[in-house]
Amino acid sequence: MRSDPTRDADDASGGTVSALDAAAGDGFLRSGRFSVVDRVLYALFARHAGDRRHDADRKRYRGTALDTGFETYLSRMYGLSWLVYVVVAVPTLIVALGALPSLLAAAAVRAAGAFPVPLSSMPPERVAVAVAVAVGLLAKRATVRLGGLHLRWLTATRRTDIERTLPAAVRYLELLASGSDGPRSMVAKTAASDAYGGTATSLRKALNAARLAGSLDEGLRRVARDTPSRELLAPFLLKFRKHAATGDAALAEYLRTESRMLAHRQDRARKRARRFLELLTELFVAVLVLPALIVIAATALTVVIPEFLPPVDTPVGVVPTRAVVLYGSVAFLVALGLAGAVAVGTLRPPNQRASYELSGSPREILGSVGHNPTSAAVVAAPPALLLAAGLALAGYTLVNVILLAYAAFAVPVGAVAGRRTRIDDAKDRELADFVHAVSGHVAHGRPFPDAVAAVSRDVDLGVLDDDVADLAFALRSTTATGGSRSGSKGGEDSEATDVRAAAIDRFVERVGTPLAEGTLGLVTGALNAGSDADAVFETLRIEVGQLYSEQRALRSSMHPYVAVGWAAAALVAGVVAVVNTQVIDAARLAELAARTDLVTEPESVHPDLERFRLYVVTQATMLASGWFAGTASRGRYEALLHSGLLVALCYAVFSLGGLL
Repeated sequence: MRSDPTRDADDASGGTVSALDAAAGDGFLRSGRFSVVDRVLYALFARHAGDRRHDADRKRYRGTALDTGFETYLSRMYGLSWLVYVVVAVPTLIVALGALPSLLAAAAVRAAGAFPVPLSSMPPERVAVAVAVAVGLLAKRATVRLGGLHLRWLTATRRTDIERTLPAAVRYLELLASGSDGPRSMVAKTAASDAYGGTATSLRKALNAARLAGSLDEGLRRVARDTPSRELLAPFLLKFRKHAATGDAALAEYLRTESRMLAHRQDRARKRARRFLELLTELFVAVLVLPALIVIAATALTVVIPEFLPPVDTPVGVVPTRAVVLYGSVAFLVALGLAGAVAVGTLRPPNQRASYELSGSPREILGSVGHNPTSAAVVAAPPALLLAAGLALAGYTLVNVILLAYAAFAVPVGAVAGRRTRIDDAKDRELADFVHAVSGHVAHGRPFPDAVAAVSRDVDLGVLDDDVADLAFALRSTTATGGSRSGSKGGEDSEATDVRAAAIDRFVERVGTPLAEGTLGLVTGALNAGSDADAVFETLRIEVGQLYSEQRALRSSMHPYVAVGWAAAALVAGVVAVVNTQVIDAARLAELAARTDLVTEPESVHPDLERFRLYVVTQATMLASGWFAGTASRGRYEALLHSGLLVALCYAVFSLGGLL
């Protein structure tokens, strides 16, 4: 069994607060960032942070990236728990005061002589208070428990993020090690890149701890102690400390070996994720079809046997059992679709998840509506609401009003996202060609600015032509500025480096794809560190080619799951159409009742109502299938497109076929 590599770095007290932790917490308290409510909660409940039952929560908290202190977080949880206590206990007391007298009287009659204390002698008011207090305390305890579970979930999420981004960060550190930067500068440059996600956050925490402790070695040790990634990041940081103290050659060799090991581990993780996705798809399809079949079977059986699902008397009135089955199935299908979409989305690597920022001004939003799905969502929302209002005034049912308004919103936004995805795919394809061409020029001894200028002039890069031309002009300006200015040589080099870095950053921003953000940052940091330009661009070429190949392979492997989602939706819609036309028909039921004794009460069957109930279940299936298929295809915006199209097609088929 593998031992914990950070056990020797833990506090001797087994989880007590270190001096630096306490200093940071006190500084936060004195900084004035507490609100009045936080100060009150801190004064009331901060003492609970020292309880032994919260030791596990404290250890989990150290693995999160929350800005507040642990005492503050725990104080908020206890304050929320008392609020939940009041919210739960007061309604429970009101209900108990009204229901307990009759319940105690009935229980006293049934259990006469069975208890030493007669139930009829127990004051209902005291029993109601006791019940309310007990239920409130249970809710309060559950709230505190959920706070601990929330820390566990945050820790697990951050551990996953670190393990996904660590291989790329180590490859970048390996490249920096070939230059003149020291360990602290290497860590700082890696931490400054948002492309490395949770790993960059951990390295920033190490730098902050190093500033407090005065030593990078101590900062790395503390992060290795607290990180949730005990299997990967913790041993890496401890070995990084060890090899950094040995020398640059030992550190470079260790990073090279570690990079290869992490690459193999990442490949195995992808294969496991693919196998898990196959299992998830099979489970999703099986569970997706089940509610629709249950509703269809219940409808068909109640047509033949009306006593099969009799109405249920409840305090709010008589509730048809078929309606309960129907709406329960709809809620289950919607929840299943959301859960399946989230599960599939988490299997997608972070560097293949596109995110779009909303433009600042209304003019910019309108200008970017054709290629920014976020802007398209803002523009498409008002027409969808107007359509919903018009449909409601025209007499459409509430279900169709909601579904058609959703389709009117989802399809345009998803179409814009699809267009943007195609543009980004073209950019990534040309970006790989651009890096390959620049790498070839640099390998032949050309400086980086001259290589970019040559590629811009001689290579057709399609959608990247303008961006590469802008980069070439900016880099030429950098060279000209560096050569024409007088003064100290160090000042000239520093200014040229800053302008070059700004030019590359602007190029990455204009390209705007995750592939560009995760790879071209290698250039600036590595060249600034004095690394060999040929080695930098060779590494960059391999990195871009590998990531682009993985991106294409992932999308190709996702196509069957998209087809499975659409096939499941078509299967359910076909079965419902057959049931609506062949089973739920007034003339056919009357004929069947005249010939046989199967249909005993044909007049009690309302075909229109039964058809509409099956239609609602079918539309819920369309939503779930569309969310699953779209998320598997491209992501959440593609899920809008697929689900909107399926909803619209289902409505059109049922309307034109007379099944509504």
